[in-house]
Amino acid sequence: MASNDFRSAIAGLNISVPVLGGGQKKYINFDNAASTPPLKSVWQRLDEFKDYYSSVHRGTGYKSVVSTQAYDAAHQRVLKFVGADRDYHTCILVRNTTEGINKLARRLGLSRNDVVLSSLMEHHSNDLPWRLQAATVHVEIDRSGQIDLDDLKSRLLEFRGRVKLVAISGASNVTGLVPPAKEIAALAHRHDALFFMDAAQLAPHRKIRMGKPGNEDSIDFLAFSGHKMYAPFGTGALIGPKSIFKEGDPDMVGGGTVNYVTLSQVQWAHLPDKEEAGSPNVPGAVALSAAIEFFDQVGFEKIAAHERELTKYALGKFSELDGITVYGPRSWERGQDRVGVISFNVDEEYHAKVAAILSYEGAIAVRNGCFCAHPYIQRLLKISDEESKQYRDDINKGIRSRVPGLVRISFGIYNTKAEIDLFFKMLWIIVDKKYRGKYRLNERSGQVFAQGFKFPGDLRF
Repeated sequence: MASNDFRSAIAGLNISVPVLGGGQKKYINFDNAASTPPLKSVWQRLDEFKDYYSSVHRGTGYKSVVSTQAYDAAHQRVLKFVGADRDYHTCILVRNTTEGINKLARRLGLSRNDVVLSSLMEHHSNDLPWRLQAATVHVEIDRSGQIDLDDLKSRLLEFRGRVKLVAISGASNVTGLVPPAKEIAALAHRHDALFFMDAAQLAPHRKIRMGKPGNEDSIDFLAFSGHKMYAPFGTGALIGPKSIFKEGDPDMVGGGTVNYVTLSQVQWAHLPDKEEAGSPNVPGAVALSAAIEFFDQVGFEKIAAHERELTKYALGKFSELDGITVYGPRSWERGQDRVGVISFNVDEEYHAKVAAILSYEGAIAVRNGCFCAHPYIQRLLKISDEESKQYRDDINKGIRSRVPGLVRISFGIYNTKAEIDLFFKMLWIIVDKKYRGKYRLNERSGQVFAQGFKFPGDLRF
């Protein structure tokens, strides 16, 4: 499949939506870092599977056998997708990356004396779960927003013998920067620490290889979500060594997690069943499996090349605009990989207002705010501790209209240069303050609404 055919593979791209002043415009989705639309092939697979859906494991009916085979096969497809060793690794299906990280944090047997090294770049999901289980230390970022490897080395030495895990994002959901995972993994292993990659933002964009177990630069644990991979049906994956999950009790117990139970004893099931309590999301597993099949057929070289072209093109357009601040590198720097995520602000315009104008007048979907990465945003915006305290006080008073943030565009495989051109046409209008609407900022929610615009009342789902 050529990159210009990617659009034909995605559902929902020919939708027009109402805009301010009347009429409609074709919807442009630049919010793919949050969640992606479904692949048509995924939707078709689910449509075919629906007639065979049934309970999995222990059911003797024909549909149960078919559903069980499909569900079990999804685990194996995930392992192959990331180059895991089927004998060494297990794949645990979870709802999303967040659930996978929380599960891992609870299953590693960490103590308050143990140290987990995360970074200032991280999404809250790769930060907060560790804080609940161990002493969590945040590695600094450099001027570009990238993880500071010198600071990582310093922290590993400072907490020598206590660092149990280094937990780093595969790609930033704010700047799109891709940390040097192999180098970070090697540094962790040299200090007898394990390495975890939050691959939620990387898995749809780059080929991931966990590496041979025992190799210095291998990935020990990995998690990603189907909803960012064109399979938004409630399934993600956590991959790690079987040995870790064989030990101890699962973090959630109940149906499906046991082989045998008496009033005095419990014998846990084999992996991955032990870690997948309750009735599983079989359709979600089928959807994830179908998405992986698409990625395998297309190949990440084509996907990465297309998205790099879009990102370079957009960065070039940003460089032509005054009155705009881009966070992270403003150009495509040689030797520095990044996925198609760019965050910015328009001078003298509140981030929520910029996002609202793009939507109400351009039918362009972006995201604004702090993107579940508050410390990273605070550092990029150079917010002082005193200012941060004031924002927290405002929120406690029910005032969210002054909370700082950015506007983010993020590309999927189906986006085009023509869509980017339309985005920048609207951005010029915003910078020049020639937008047509009057906008109202809700003090309590921090959201901005266009006066006189009414959403259609005939849509019911």
